[in-house]
Amino acid sequence: MGKKKLGVVCGGFTSEYEISLLSGKTVFNTLDRSLWEVFLITINQNTWSATDDQKNHYTVSKGNFSLQSESNTLDLDLIFNVIHGAPGENGQLAALWELLNIPFSSCDSYTSGLTYNKRDCLSVLRELNVPTAKHYSIDHGQNIDTDAIERRVGFPCFVKANRAGSSFGVFKVKEKSQLTPCIQKAFKEDSQIIIESALEGREVSVGVAAYEGEILVLPITEIITENEFFDYAAKYEGKSKEITPANIPLEWKEKTEKWSKEIYRKLGLKGVVRSEFIFVDGEPHLLEINTVPGITTKSIIPQQVAAMGMDLSRFFNLLLLEILDKK
Repeated sequence: MGKKKLGVVCGGFTSEYEISLLSGKTVFNTLDRSLWEVFLITINQNTWSATDDQKNHYTVSKGNFSLQSESNTLDLDLIFNVIHGAPGENGQLAALWELLNIPFSSCDSYTSGLTYNKRDCLSVLRELNVPTAKHYSIDHGQNIDTDAIERRVGFPCFVKANRAGSSFGVFKVKEKSQLTPCIQKAFKEDSQIIIESALEGREVSVGVAAYEGEILVLPITEIITENEFFDYAAKYEGKSKEITPANIPLEWKEKTEKWSKEIYRKLGLKGVVRSEFIFVDGEPHLLEINTVPGITTKSIIPQQVAAMGMDLSRFFNLLLLEILDKK
């Protein structure tokens, strides 16, 4: 079998653009060139473009996602999606790739849309009895009823943009007077807000991947942050300690693995995903699911793969071969 043409798609339309470029670079540099002919595809509001190992430049067709240069047109065999946020994590590109019948590394368009919408996703998971925080929803233009919010979630609480990642548009609120200003700031990221009670406890990050026909939970990471919560600075500017594997009681580990696999199976997740949980009274409470998690050199998934004793290149091969297999 000849090498498959593989597009690593990064960039996007949101505040996570720069992080996605770093993830794309990590994946592009790590992929096994004996199996894949690799193209780095960068998408932004204005241009869709690609380069290869020989530094050839291509434009990417928005119609059929082919790569076009002056001399020829190339069709991709599969796609490794590392766009955090729109249009890669919210299902928009997944819908295009589904129509074009191009296999890709992340969830299908419906599941991507659902998990990207924190409110809708948590509603579905509560039906499955997954433990979560108390919550309150509000949309742009709605009256901000601070008394009702206080009754529902109490203080401290978190105000979160409903459809954003990398902790953009997330604020910890300790008293009622801070609520309205934080909600207004969060509305700069999204027209929908979710407000959740602050769960106090130890936080873990759990990677789950499917390959060789199995759903596998990677070694769990405990996050100990110097900041008020695991925010952008904690994630990307070294303001947190990430301990992999997490030094947690065996019972906690087993419960977290059980819920993580259950969620992966029930929601029909695909590829590698990462979820955050906080332990309250020994029970893991789900905070959120990232279906296109960061894969920068500082990201958690590469740390977990290393703790498993696997090199990242082999991990990517297994993920991609699983996708081709399913095809």
